Parts: sequence; structure tokens; C-alpha cells
Amino acid sequence: MYRFEVPGMKCGGCAKKVERAVKFKDASAGFSADVENRRVTVTSSVPQAELAAAIEEAGYANQSVAV
Repeated sequence: MYRFEVPGMKCGGCAKKVERAVKFKDASAGFSADVENRRVTVTSSVPQAELAAAIEEAGYANQSVAV
């Protein structure tokens, strides 16, 4: 399980865009977004760095947080 802080994620639409980026890398990934606190949690076997890169490619800077 990975947790990312995504400061630019300010609404449900933003969260959906981040989710699409994650699911593009791993269609079976578990995904939850906390828009209020600007965090996402992902359960995936894809390396954390790849998911972080996908989130950035979607236009959102992010920071991995230890879980």
C-alpha cells in the first residue's frame, strides 16, 4: 500500500484524473482519495516510483508518504 500527498488535488474531478492515471499503470489497483486532505492511497504491485510518475504525468505534483 502506498500513500501520496497530492497538493494540487482540490476536487472530485481532480481525484478522478489521478485515479485514471493510477489505473492506467495497474487496472486492478485499489484506490481511494481524500480530497479534503489532498491524499490518495493506492494498493498495487506496481512500484511506487512508477505510480508517482503516472500521477505527475497527469499534472499533479506528489510526495510519497511512508505507510
